[in-house]
Amino acid sequence: MRLGDQNESNNVEDRRGAGRFGGGLGRGGLGIGTIVLALAASYFFGIDPSVILGLAPDGEAPTTQGPARKPPADDEMARFVAKVLGSTEATWEQVFSERGTRYQAPKLVLFSGATATACGTGQSAMGPFYCPLDQKVYIDLSFYRDLKERFAAPGEFAQAYVIAHEVGHHVQNLLGISERVHKAQQAAGTARRNALSVRLELQADCFAGVWGKRADAAKGIIEPGEIEQALNAASAIGDDRLQQQTQGRIVPESFTHGSSEQRMRWFTRGMDSGDLRQCDTFAAASL
Repeated sequence: MRLGDQNESNNVEDRRGAGRFGGGLGRGGLGIGTIVLALAASYFFGIDPSVILGLAPDGEAPTTQGPARKPPADDEMARFVAKVLGSTEATWEQVFSERGTRYQAPKLVLFSGATATACGTGQSAMGPFYCPLDQKVYIDLSFYRDLKERFAAPGEFAQAYVIAHEVGHHVQNLLGISERVHKAQQAAGTARRNALSVRLELQADCFAGVWGKRADAAKGIIEPGEIEQALNAASAIGDDRLQQQTQGRIVPESFTHGSSEQRMRWFTRGMDSGDLRQCDTFAAASL
């Protein structure tokens, strides 16, 4: 990616090496069965770890943290993440301005192992995630090694897609989409809850594509062949592919994020159009 002239975001907080910050795991703690479940669904891109692991109840206040630290200036991967986040900020500021509103950027937290969040204790095994209760994106950068080695999805634009997807969940939160979906899920059965989750995740993929299109149009950040990197990453974390790898069979009614084909399709839709209006997965008759 061509990020040489991209400003680094000031909204990056470095908790690596600080150990687990206080706070609990919600009621009952985190049992081995829950850990196995989280690992089986490893690296799904969720909006809220409490949905996967049943951690903190809604409305729980964030645990008090120590002073926020900035990443070291010589940390190339942290600087890359800060530049990608800065690019998403510039893009969504423009999109929200076009809508006559103001964009409020999320914080991005770098952590290792585990960290306290307003949604409960975040674990590296969850993969990157967004917590709507504190409006922060959390990522253990070791995920990028797994993205390359475990999921065979290397490349800088694949890494950027990960961040853009989670920021997409933040955009959903700001627009009130996440809250509406959450309320609908509370009144729905399991199948309907899963179906709504799929539409939410695919919309975040589409929003990631909107960022890619607009950021490239503004600054030419994408090099030849890099769009395929993001598509490869989207395919690698499709529900069908992950279920086949972890349990040897595919159960479509249990999907929560969408199939590989669906994830690639909706990212491409955003990437082709650069238009937020093209990302209404909830109005789509077919995904």
